[in-house]
Amino acid sequence: MAHRVAPRAERDLDDIWYYVAKESGSVEIANRLIDSITDRFFLLGGFPYLGRSRDEDFGFGCRSFPVGEYIIVYVVDGEDVLILRVAHGRREIETLFGR
Repeated sequence: MAHRVAPRAERDLDDIWYYVAKESGSVEIANRLIDSITDRFFLLGGFPYLGRSRDEDFGFGCRSFPVGEYIIVYVVDGEDVLILRVAHGRREIETLFGR
């Protein structure tokens, strides 16, 4: 299986990178964080059911996978894993999905 990244998840990654770079004062720290998150996309592509089922939280077929303080929300879409969102675990992630 391959993975695809939804436009909203791309924006999430950009926002995370900007916040971390600004707060830490280090582009390198921000780059390493984004790399560690996106590395998990490949893992999920190979093992799509590794994440926890979140049907009741985010909608039917949604799953989540933690990466440090962040959560990847995704669905298995045919032969691919579609990354829907990436958010900090302290956020009320359910509100990102209108719940």
